[in-house]
Amino acid sequence: MNRIFKSATFVLAAIYFLVDAVFVTVVRPFVNRIAAHWIFGSLRVRIVSLHPYPTLALFAVPLIVLEPVKPVAVYLIGTGHMAVGMIVIVVGEVLKLVLVERLLSITRDKLISIRAFAWTYGKYSQAMELLESFEPWQSARRWRRLARYAVRSHFQEVRASQTLERVSFRLR
Repeated sequence: MNRIFKSATFVLAAIYFLVDAVFVTVVRPFVNRIAAHWIFGSLRVRIVSLHPYPTLALFAVPLIVLEPVKPVAVYLIGTGHMAVGMIVIVVGEVLKLVLVERLLSITRDKLISIRAFAWTYGKYSQAMELLESFEPWQSARRWRRLARYAVRSHFQEVRASQTLERVSFRLR
C-alpha cells in the first residue's frame, strides 16, 4: 500500500511540475513584459514606501484571492467545462506570477519584520525544504528542468528559423 501511495505521489508531482514548467516557461516572457511596464515601476516605488502592515495587507489580498484558482480550475475541467477551466487557470497563474511573486520579492524584508509573518514564512520554508528533500519531488524537478529546456530549445529554433527567413527574404 505504501509503495502504491509513493508511486501515485510521484506521478502527481511529476505531472504538476511538468505542466507548471511548460506554463511558466511560456508565460514568463509575457509576465516580465507586463512587469516592466512603466505603471509597475511607479507602483513599485509606492509599494516600497509602505509600512510593514499595509504591505502585509497588500500581499495577502491577491494571495487569498488567487490561491484557490487551481482547485477551481481543476473542478471546472473535471465537470466538463474544459475551456472555462483552462482560461481560469491561465489567467489566475499569470495574475499570481505578476502580483504575488513580484510583491513577495519586493517586500520580503519588510514583511519579515512582522513576527507572525516571519514565523509563518520560516515554517513554510522548512516545510518546502522537507518536501523538496523527497525523491518524488527531486525527480519531478529533474523532469521539470528537462521540459523547460525542451520548450526553450523549441522556441529558440523557431526564432532562429524566423530570423533566417527574414534575412533570406531581404537578400532577394
